[in-house]
Amino acid sequence: MRAGYALGGDDGCIADARHYAIAFLDQVYASHHLLVPDRVRELTQLVVSELVTNARKYAPGLVLMEMRISARVVEIVVWDSDPAMSAARAADPGRIGQHGLEIVKAVTEDLLIEQEPVGKRITARIALSDAPSDAAARR
Repeated sequence: MRAGYALGGDDGCIADARHYAIAFLDQVYASHHLLVPDRVRELTQLVVSELVTNARKYAPGLVLMEMRISARVVEIVVWDSDPAMSAARAADPGRIGQHGLEIVKAVTEDLLIEQEPVGKRITARIALSDAPSDAAARR
């Protein structure tokens, strides 16, 4: 199952994105009886919030978000118009702010950042099971 959303660049788009993500997970249960654990629902909202916040902060214009789910993972895909490739910075407890990708990388099974002809696409995967994946355990 998948769904796509176009988010405006206004102040409410981050809250809208979180709302769309939870509505998507609710629809997954209603349509396919796939129960998404509370932990995954909370992590999905966190990842959506961090990725859309970054897109809103650094890229002008629309932000596109796609939600996908399989029996194994929830995928959150965010596209923005900024061609600069994002990267998680090294941990620095003294740094104020700019921890978003650091957080996303820590709570996801996989994080893929791809340059597009216009902008970039970031795909984050959150495992549906409570057991951490090998990749997450290595982090």
